[in-house]
Amino acid sequence: MSKEFTDTSKFLSYVLRHEPHAIGITLDSEGWADVDALIAGSKAAGRELDRELIQAVVSSSDKKRFALSDDNRRIRAVQGHYTDSVAIRHVAKEPPTFLYHGTATRFLDSILAEGLRPGQRHHVHLSEDMSTATTVGERYGKPVILRVEALRMHQQGFRFFQADNGVWLVEQVPANSLTPLDN
Repeated sequence: MSKEFTDTSKFLSYVLRHEPHAIGITLDSEGWADVDALIAGSKAAGRELDRELIQAVVSSSDKKRFALSDDNRRIRAVQGHYTDSVAIRHVAKEPPTFLYHGTATRFLDSILAEGLRPGQRHHVHLSEDMSTATTVGERYGKPVILRVEALRMHQQGFRFFQADNGVWLVEQVPANSLTPLDN
């Protein structure tokens, strides 16, 4: 991905997940923003976007962080929102036996004491494979992978969801459902 695509992806993550008001746009309860408003707000904030660049970033993102509506008139981040005005309705789904969460070793003691909590996000993010979890953990320091007993949690009443990009979501993971794995 080119630097322009990477910069645009980071910008879209910022405005569609964290600070839509920074460029004067609003998100509906499902996280959708009007593409024309996004382009106009971005221009007013000093960043040039057009439909072609937005489409290219959405379609070429290996992490599939964004989705365009069927008519290409709206865009949203598929998960990771930090705003209370967005509450994407995902359909509950039975997870696989295990899911994985990547973090940094410096957070391990508190996680093992308190479990995983979403922080400012709506959900804890989990992946189906250890390589993705490792990549996530590396963003925060020396990575450690936590195995989550997802199916057992589901059987205990925890509701799991899967975002459009394949990321698994759950409101929290209790410490007794976590096992640190050696990398």
